[in-house]
Amino acid sequence: MEMSQIALNQGLTFLTWATGIVIIVVAGFLVKLLIDLSALAKNLNETSIIVNTELKPTLKELNQTLNSINEIVKSTDKGVGDFKYAVGKFFDKTKIISGTIFGGLIKGFTTAYNLFKK
Repeated sequence: MEMSQIALNQGLTFLTWATGIVIIVVAGFLVKLLIDLSALAKNLNETSIIVNTELKPTLKELNQTLNSINEIVKSTDKGVGDFKYAVGKFFDKTKIISGTIFGGLIKGFTTAYNLFKK
């Protein structure tokens, strides 16, 4: 029984040392992870400050540009509406004139046809 006791003690001693080494290695990785996370948080803070200071003026300029474009579109829309109305009036008048001319031509052709038919 003494031999098994020695083997058990050696196994437990090895397990203790192996567990200690694993804990030290994991602790080292955790320390490295915490250092990297700290650097990442610092970089994210700097980035957010830069974005915040640069984004506000950019958004303000974009808003002004969009307002200017909106005013241009409104004035263009009015001009297009006026042009559309003028073209519509022109086509209405040309329809009346062409209808009158076409009607006159048909009436003339039927009269001439009736004259030659006799």
